[in-house]
Amino acid sequence: MVSPSAKRFTNICVFGGTNYRYYKEFVDAATHLGKVFPERKIHLVYEGGNLGLMGCVSRAARDGDNQVLGIVTKLMVVTDIIGKTNDEELVVSDMHKDYYNATSC
Repeated sequence: MVSPSAKRFTNICVFGGTNYRYYKEFVDAATHLGKVFPERKIHLVYEGGNLGLMGCVSRAARDGDNQVLGIVTKLMVVTDIIGKTNDEELVVSDMHKDYYNATSC
């Protein structure tokens, strides 16, 4: 039997809204979540950009010197609708590949 510590995962995918309507509780929770990743040595994979709750999570994770990967579509990069990804960025051709890549980490 494998011990629980041997099954520890190293990546987690987070998806959330780009508009949090200024609810401080949501921002605080997203920021707290982002701070947990470096503490537990878990890499963040998310939909890229720096907006909304995903931006809060990724900034907090990156500020903790954590590995952050944003997966974005070419259209998102060209139109700059999501802002700058907070660390490494993987550009995919379409949303289907975006979600497939994110969930297969």
